[in-house]
Formats: sequence, structure tokens, C-alpha cells
Amino acid sequence: MTESKNNNYPTQKIKVGILGCTGIVGQRFIELLYNHPLFIITKLGASPRSAGKSYRNVVHWKLIQACPESIMDILVEECIPRNFDGCTLVFSALDSSVAEGLEETFAAAGFPVFSNAASHRCDIDVPIIVPYVNAFHMSIIDHQRKQRGYGKGFIVTNANCSTVGLAVALKPLMDHFGVDGVFVTTMQAVSGAGYPGVPSLDITDNIIPFVSGEEPKLESEVNKILGGCTGTRFNAAEFSISAHCNRVNVTDGHTLCVSVKLKNPATVCDIKKVLKGYKSVTGVLPSTPTACIYIAEETDRPQPRLDRIRGGGYTITVGRIRPCPILDIKFVVCSHNTILGAAGGSILNAELAYGKGYLD
Repeated sequence: MTESKNNNYPTQKIKVGILGCTGIVGQRFIELLYNHPLFIITKLGASPRSAGKSYRNVVHWKLIQACPESIMDILVEECIPRNFDGCTLVFSALDSSVAEGLEETFAAAGFPVFSNAASHRCDIDVPIIVPYVNAFHMSIIDHQRKQRGYGKGFIVTNANCSTVGLAVALKPLMDHFGVDGVFVTTMQAVSGAGYPGVPSLDITDNIIPFVSGEEPKLESEVNKILGGCTGTRFNAAEFSISAHCNRVNVTDGHTLCVSVKLKNPATVCDIKKVLKGYKSVTGVLPSTPTACIYIAEETDRPQPRLDRIRGGGYTITVGRIRPCPILDIKFVVCSHNTILGAAGGSILNAELAYGKGYLD
């Protein structure tokens, strides 16, 4: 691939497709990829009932920013590999009910698949990548290709939308002080349930103290992300997480109240210092914000309406850092669930894969 001398971006953008293009995450992929310096959308995929129709005729666009007219005119394809000829990679916003088989089919056909679905996150040879934290886990791609006979194809997943903020916040604490245990309560935005999502009569003036499947994901994914990788297997981090997950009447932005048991003592000042000083382990990717962790000093922050779009939605905000009388330290985290916690996380993963030569 010919490289630009000025910015190491290809002189011709990499052609990509989006599987599951009509849902909220699919829409967010379109928003974030339009005018992206590396990637250009050339194919959109959805269910057979949408195939053959223009995107404008099948999508119920729900994002604040309008969908570009050039995207609206693209004909939607059925999610079959031959329909995506010419694409170097695909982003998957497929529902988990169909994602597992379709993603394997695309990977077997030679496509790198960057998935937002949960279907493959527990696979022993599929990484859950949060580039700020565990970019080195991508080394297992070679093993995955060999084991599954994928050729140039592979599957990389991003973390669950509630997992990502916790993983980023815990990484510097684990590195500097060690982590023995975590107690977390989430307040998760309704956009995390997709569209049409939670009925208004259920969520208005209400909190729903159950989000299907979220607590097991949160309690297991963080350990995989923060653990080691030998290139052929993952070694999970050895601390326990107890999670309570709640759906709240907020459009975007997940808020987590976190208490942490540390292996070594640390003051509030110590915690703030290591969080402020934390740098993404990937270096600079096209979508990397100036800071992946922002410390809010106000007593009533973070708040999703005010902090979710920080760093373009790629920065997590941590606030209310204080001693915990039961564990050691407690704080509040806010992250954008459909940007860093979904489509944006997959885009960061694709940028990372490009930088590491996995898209050649």
C-alpha cells in the first residue's frame, strides 16, 4: 500500500463495509466513518428484507447529526461476503442473535471483522481490544488465523459498552497499585438498548434495575482485557468484580459508580496523579483524543449530558475521587456508550490493526 509522506495515511482510503447498518450502532459507524482519514464506506449490509433498497428507504435515522446524502443513496446489500467484494474490512453492528455465524463467514472469506457484538468476546482466540489499554492482545490474530484457517481474515471485538469505561479507569490503578477487587454500579443510557429499545412507559420516571446479560459481561470482560496475552492464549487478570447494572432515562452516556480494593495503599492525590498521567498504550491513532482520561474536579461531575462527548466521545471522564470506607478508593466514571463503547471502539481497533500491518 502506498503511504502518504506527511501523515502515514494511505493515498487512497481503505474501502470498508458496515454489517447491520440500520441500527443505532450502525448509524454511529456511518457518522464516525464519514470523512475519516483512513476509511471510506463503500458497502452497507442489513437483513434480506432491506437488501436492494437505498439506505434512505430502510433506515430510521436517530442521531442528531443528519446522515450524509451520499450515504443515503447507497443500496443496501444482504450480509453475504460476495456482496462486499472490494472492501478491505467490515465493521459489524449486527445483533448478537445473527452475529456469530455471519462474522465467522466473513472472516473465513478473508475479511478482517471488527465487531461490536458480544458473540465472540468469550472465544479463547478472539481479543476484546480497548486500544488505550491492551493493544498488545492483537498479537493473537496470527494464532486465530492459523487455528481457524481464516487466511487474511480475522475477528476482533470491542468491549461491552459498560465495560470500556471501567477497563480504562482501572488500567493505571492496576499498573501502579494493583487491584484486588471492584464493586461497580452502572446507570446505563437507553441508547444501549438499541432502537426501538426500552418502551417509554417503562423508562419514563423510572429506573430499571436489570439490563439483560450486562452483569456477567462486566464481571468477565474486564479481566480478559486487563490480563496478559502470550500470542496464543489469554491470561485473565486475577481480581473479582461485582456489578449491579441499571437502565436509566438518559439518551447517551453510561455512568458507573466504582469502588476499588487496591493491593498497595494510595491517597486521593496518588490516584488523580496516575489517572491524569495515563497515556494510551497505542500512541496516536486518527481517532485518539488528546487525553483518554479526563479528571473532573467539580463536586457534581461527571454528568452524561455534560461529559459524554468529551474528546469527541472517545475520552472517559472520572470524578468524585475519594476514600472508600469499605474498600480503598471510590469514584464515578462517564463514557459515551455508542462512541467509545461501541462504533468508535471498533474504529479505533481498525486503526490499530492498520498501524500494526494486519490490513495489508
